[in-house]
Amino acid sequence: MTNIPSVNLADFLSEDPKRKQKFVDEIGSAYEEIGFVALNHHFLDNKLVDELYAQVKAFFDLPEETKKKYEREDLGGQRGYISFGKEHAKGKKEGDLKEFWHFGQEPDEDADLKEDYPENIEVEELPRFNEVGMQAYAMLEKTGVYVLRALALYIGLNEYYFDHWAKNGNSILRPIHYPPIESEPKGAVRAGAHGDINLITLLMGASAGGLQVKRKDGEWIDAKPKEDELVINVGDMLERHTNNKLRSTIHRVVNPPKEEWDKPRYSIPFFLHPRSDMRLDCLEECIDKDHPKQYTDITAGEFLHQRLVEIGLIKK
Repeated sequence: MTNIPSVNLADFLSEDPKRKQKFVDEIGSAYEEIGFVALNHHFLDNKLVDELYAQVKAFFDLPEETKKKYEREDLGGQRGYISFGKEHAKGKKEGDLKEFWHFGQEPDEDADLKEDYPENIEVEELPRFNEVGMQAYAMLEKTGVYVLRALALYIGLNEYYFDHWAKNGNSILRPIHYPPIESEPKGAVRAGAHGDINLITLLMGASAGGLQVKRKDGEWIDAKPKEDELVINVGDMLERHTNNKLRSTIHRVVNPPKEEWDKPRYSIPFFLHPRSDMRLDCLEECIDKDHPKQYTDITAGEFLHQRLVEIGLIKK
């Protein structure tokens, strides 16, 4: 395998049971094998993607002191601006060569949540920034719910098992800016090798290459989706919940060749998190004599806090 498999969400949405099952089988086996797919016919249209990238670039072009106004240390990086080099991969001390922004959930009035989410931070200088960001957030969340429905069927659960946990969940949309590299990085890369924390991650096409995925045999391969595809991968929460049946694959963003150091890179992942009170205990459907239970019981909120400490966004 030299690239990640491509799947078509239109198969799952069709009224043809064979096409629907084809999608379930394809995405399920891909997530067992490499943990990544490229997905087409999702709900995010090109016009919205273009407008979002325009707003994101405008924000990161703001003066440093302006961006710093929107950095809230007390929120543990869960909303607003996170400055360059602050986050690092688990187990690394070198900060990643990036700055980013966090949009979070704006729950329905009847969501009946057990927690209060922080409010999103409005960017005064860009009146459309928050509106466009949250439009993209909604379309990515909708796409993610359908992917989780397919995975529920693949595992042997009710199709709508994840719906309650994913809708109004603690998901994050993260526009990232990797600035031009000005001098030889000392052990740092744009994003160190890591697995994602959440259930699944949906990534719209980045402005430049660099994303690599680690195969089972230890080889790194470039993840090269087509222009209109989303890259969607399994996160650590889903790997844990499925007792390692679905794989949270290690991935990274490598530095470009030296002749391209002067080019910035923009990337916008959507981290689909469940409600914090969702239990991530290993599913009975994923445990048997050949696959004994691998993890202790934990909630999504407890797991998230533990990992945010490990990557440096929350101080002990």
